[in-house]
Amino acid sequence: MSQHLVILPFLLPIVAGLLLLLPPIQNSLQRQRIFAVIAASVLILISANLLHTAYSQGTQIYMLGDWSPPFGIVLVADVLASLLVLLTAILGLASILFATAGDDETGMYYHTLILLLVAGVNGAFLTGDLFNLFVCFEILLIASYALLIHGGGKQKTQASLHYVILNLVGSSVFLFALGILYGMLGTLNIADMAVKVNLLNHDDQLLVKVAGLLLLVVFGLKSAMLPLHFWLPRTYAVASAPVAAMFAIMTKVGIYSIFRVHTVIFGDFAGELANIAQFWLWPIAILTLFIGAIGSLASSNLRMLTANMILISVGTLLVGAALGSEQSAGAAFYYLLHTTLVSAAMFLIADMITRQRGKAEDRFVPARMMKQRDLLAGLFFVAAVAMVGMPPLSGFIGKALMMQSAQTGAEMVWSWTAILLASLAAIVALSRAGTTLFWRVTGSTADGEDVKMPKLIAVAILLLCSPLMVLFAGPVTALTAEAAAALYNPELSVQALLPQLLTLSGGQ
Repeated sequence: MSQHLVILPFLLPIVAGLLLLLPPIQNSLQRQRIFAVIAASVLILISANLLHTAYSQGTQIYMLGDWSPPFGIVLVADVLASLLVLLTAILGLASILFATAGDDETGMYYHTLILLLVAGVNGAFLTGDLFNLFVCFEILLIASYALLIHGGGKQKTQASLHYVILNLVGSSVFLFALGILYGMLGTLNIADMAVKVNLLNHDDQLLVKVAGLLLLVVFGLKSAMLPLHFWLPRTYAVASAPVAAMFAIMTKVGIYSIFRVHTVIFGDFAGELANIAQFWLWPIAILTLFIGAIGSLASSNLRMLTANMILISVGTLLVGAALGSEQSAGAAFYYLLHTTLVSAAMFLIADMITRQRGKAEDRFVPARMMKQRDLLAGLFFVAAVAMVGMPPLSGFIGKALMMQSAQTGAEMVWSWTAILLASLAAIVALSRAGTTLFWRVTGSTADGEDVKMPKLIAVAILLLCSPLMVLFAGPVTALTAEAAAALYNPELSVQALLPQLLTLSGGQ
């Protein structure tokens, strides 16, 4: 089984999701819940094993059908991909656990859809070629379409329609870009493209550059970077809490793709096409941070605020990409782990608050006191401190590492100013939110449902990751540094994957 370890994070959730449709399991919601929790737990163990193997033994390659790259479908599990697969597994378990308290009763096939979404995300992280990245995008998008309208409602339907249309446009642009790249390079294998991009003549370079920038647009849409961000706040705010928590990883798939494609293929070793995205990434990153900060200050409820905080995190990660160094990439990957987990936790906390404030829900208006105000206030405080990047939690380390990676004076001015001002806006917005939700109370205690144990466990899993990332900051930063090194070192990202091809081409 160890030789198939690389494909298991993709295969297991698909098989588990399909097994949930069998009558003996499908006819019992309790059996569905138990099976889904077991599958998600096993996936965490497999993902942790894969990460340990990739870190200790080097990049793992899985060739489907035993077809060697660049001709066959290949999965590549380096430290970065394995780390993000583990992150997805943790998020999947929390989303499934939270839903077992009742959210999975509002519609059909919740657990199957979540597992298929996990499979699509894991496939996107593990694939070694761009066409299968497109395929995995479609898998996760189809699952996300159904999850977004899970439970029904006019707002969900409207948001889903906009979300579907935008992603269909993005998929079309993706196919155009892939067609151009395949026509010019004769391959869509990422490592093979990194070799052949140096062999193009001047006229072909222009077309490949256009295709590379089209990919930036596609990945920008997936990651919600400016000006392609407008779909995210409303979509995330209307989704059910466990679905919104799972969606916290969706923007990170776009960020990961930017790092993977524009570092390995169009990075420092791409000749005339080196770093074609850098000119665009700086203004996009700064403006995304600015829009996220303004949106946070203008948010009228906690779910919308959390969605805009995700925009701030996207802008921060894009700053790491714009800095364009191995050190900044390592810092970005550490911050990516932190912000995904904490944002997901805040969506879940917002749902628990909504259920105890009556008609006021999670809106920033005075309302009756919550039944479990102290418990929810404590959870909110921990999540808020982590989100804004204050010590002693992991957000502070992530942002400190990011700012430390700026080398020149201009980089320091732009990155430090943008990150710190966005953090200040987040502090103001979350302080206002906490003050209104927990202190501006009127009348007696509201009649709301108590926090159920599965929900509390799910939030605890996500929030505990932040102090653990601080406690084990040394090993975690070593992992993220190794993940960045694999992207910026051609010996790890190209030569190790295509030894025969490189031998024939003279090691170019």
